[in-house]
Amino acid sequence: MSVPDVAAGARPLARVHRGDLVESVHLGHVVVVGPDGAVRHAVGDPDVTVWPRSSLKPVQAVAMLGHGLDVAGADLALVCASHSGERAHLDVVRGLLAGVGLTEADLQNTPDWPLAPDAAWEWRAQGHGPASLTQNCSGKHAGMLATCRAAGWSTHDYLDPTHPLQQAVVAATVELTGAPVEHVTVDGCGAPLLSTTLVGLARAFGTVAAAARDGSAAGRVARAMATHPWHVGGTGRDVTAFMAAVPGLVAKDGADGVYAAGLPDGGAVALKVLDGSGRPRAVVLAAALALAGVDPALVAEAARTPVLGHGRPVGEVRATFGPDA
Repeated sequence: MSVPDVAAGARPLARVHRGDLVESVHLGHVVVVGPDGAVRHAVGDPDVTVWPRSSLKPVQAVAMLGHGLDVAGADLALVCASHSGERAHLDVVRGLLAGVGLTEADLQNTPDWPLAPDAAWEWRAQGHGPASLTQNCSGKHAGMLATCRAAGWSTHDYLDPTHPLQQAVVAATVELTGAPVEHVTVDGCGAPLLSTTLVGLARAFGTVAAAARDGSAAGRVARAMATHPWHVGGTGRDVTAFMAAVPGLVAKDGADGVYAAGLPDGGAVALKVLDGSGRPRAVVLAAALALAGVDPALVAEAARTPVLGHGRPVGEVRATFGPDA
C-alpha cells in the first residue's frame, strides 16, 4: 500500500498579516458538506487521508455508549474532551472512575501537565508532576475504562488495538465516516489512532450533530457537547467559544492542525492544516462554517486571531476563502 501524502493537493487556507506584509501562509485542506453529506465546498483535497487525532473523540464516545457506557451531561462531554486540566475537569474524571470502582491509578494515558497555564501552575504548586489525570485525554480514558466495566471486558489491556473496546471504536468510525480504516498507529495519549478521510470526518460530525433530537448514542453525544462546551475544552479555548456561540454546534479540535464541526441540520466541516499548526485553525473553521450557512457574526469573536508585536495587535490571521476573503 502506498503511503498517502497529506501535502498532495494542499492549498493556502490562511495568511498571517503582520503590519503591511504577509509574513506567513498556512496551507492545507478544508471540506464543507451539506445535510445530505455531499461536498458543497472544498479547498485542497476533501478525500485526503488524515489522522483525525482528538477530533475523533465524539466518534469514540458513540462507540462507548453503544457498549454500555451510561453517562450524560458534563460527564459525557468530558469523555469527548481534550480538557484544559482545570479543577472542575479533574473532578469529573475522578467521578467517572469512582463510579465504576476505579481510580486515577487505572488510567493508562500518557502523563502530562494540564493544558491551561494557570491550572498547570496550581498543580505544580501542590507538589504534583505530570500525571495521567491532568493529561487532556483523561476523560476519554476514564470513559473507556467505564465502558470496559459495563461490558465485562478486561481493563488492564484496554489500549490494545485487538481489545473489544478498540474494535468497537473501529466499527463506529467506519459506520459514521463511511470510509475504511486503512491505517492504525498510536495517538499521543497512548490510545489507538485510526486514519480516515477529511470528508469522512465531516460526515461523521454532521451525523452526530443532526442526531441531537433523538435518543441514539450519537444524539446523546451531540446534546452533551453542545450543552456543556466548557467541559469539552475549557476557559479561553476556541472550541468552547465556537459551541457557545452557535446553538447546536458540535465541534472538536485535534492536534496537528485538525478541526471538525457539525451543525444541527446535518451540514458539517472539517479541516487539516498542513504544517500541523494550531494558529490558523479557528480562523479557517469560522470561514468554513460561514460557507456551511453559519452567520459569520456569531463566530467572529471565537475566530479572532491577532498577531502581536510587543504585546499589542499589529496584524491578524485571515482566511484565504469564504465570504470575507
